[in-house]
Amino acid sequence: MKTIYFDYAATSPVRNEVFEEIKPYFSSFFGNPSSIYQLGQEAKQAIETARQTVARVLGGRTDEIFFTSCGSESDNWALRGVAEALQQKGNHIITTKIEHHAVLHTAQYLERHGFTVTYLDVDQDGLISLEELEKAITPKTILISVMAANNEIGTLQPLKEIGAIAKRHGVLFHTDAVQAVGHVPLDVEEMQIDLLSLSGHKLGAPKGIGALYIRKGTPIHPFLLGGGQEKKQRAGTENVASIVGLAKAMALAAEEMEEETARLTVLREKLINGLLEKIPHSQVNGHRTKRLPGNCNLSFAFVEGESILMLLDAAGIAASSGSACTSGSLDPSHVLLALGLSHELAHGSVRFTLGLGTTEEEVDYVLEVLPDIVARLREMSPLYEDFMKKTKEETV
Repeated sequence: MKTIYFDYAATSPVRNEVFEEIKPYFSSFFGNPSSIYQLGQEAKQAIETARQTVARVLGGRTDEIFFTSCGSESDNWALRGVAEALQQKGNHIITTKIEHHAVLHTAQYLERHGFTVTYLDVDQDGLISLEELEKAITPKTILISVMAANNEIGTLQPLKEIGAIAKRHGVLFHTDAVQAVGHVPLDVEEMQIDLLSLSGHKLGAPKGIGALYIRKGTPIHPFLLGGGQEKKQRAGTENVASIVGLAKAMALAAEEMEEETARLTVLREKLINGLLEKIPHSQVNGHRTKRLPGNCNLSFAFVEGESILMLLDAAGIAASSGSACTSGSLDPSHVLLALGLSHELAHGSVRFTLGLGTTEEEVDYVLEVLPDIVARLREMSPLYEDFMKKTKEETV
């Protein structure tokens, strides 16, 4: 049975164009970029060309791009590096309750080491309040970290407005843009972003490659110590092939973004509207329009999301109950709870994320299969039985 893939927020297949671009760097151009002979310098030049491409896509400068192993490393480096560099100036950081755990767990680590952290609430759509953000700033605030797009519900935060607030108060602004890069327009200058995290495998590059944009002049300590790679900011022999792949994937995504956004938005709306129409007692999670073009997160009352996923998998459909990084946890999503959902509804959520390979026929197949799955599970649900019994009594 062919697997129909609806989990692009978890990872994406390496694009054919990317694969062809990186193959020579495993054989012909395998030199260590730190070596002075030609083979090494060819690898070094490939890295610098890739750095130029990444900078161009983000609207930054070439010397502001630093390659890492993944988005989580970039998030860790941004928060810990700035905190260590500015701890004499202040010890207060502002973030949100719906961040990826790479940010939340790093913030908690910093709390254990003398820093104070404000975790902003979000509204029922997953948006922060700009007024509450500004009120939270104190003379000790050194960093604001707000994700560009949420990995579970797809809600897009107002980065330009957040950047303006941070700039007005002389506070650094970091955004986890792992889900946003390549999918929505980003410009670090226009949005006044000081640090931006990204990851390659979310947009058709290999796993194991990411980057951190660091605005020129931003105080930050190195994250990995050792050699002098990445301008002595991030030690370790560079992953040349994957760096080349990241740049190629970002360039392709930038070229195709307008057309692909329009295509995915149409498919997303067809999927959301179809499921809401076919499955009673269901709801969309996240902002209805201010969301990633390929994100569809819904909750289905009276059933468990994990059970839905197992039956979807049996039908050849790969989806998710939330973040792939926490899929082994039995706890309900911290993101959905922050939106105000009950534990029951949070447990009954399913995330479909669409991508480059998603077709209308695949959306139609989900619309055909999922209503029957939910109906079958509700027949076995004591919660649904109690609800129907109570409803019947109230109508008599």
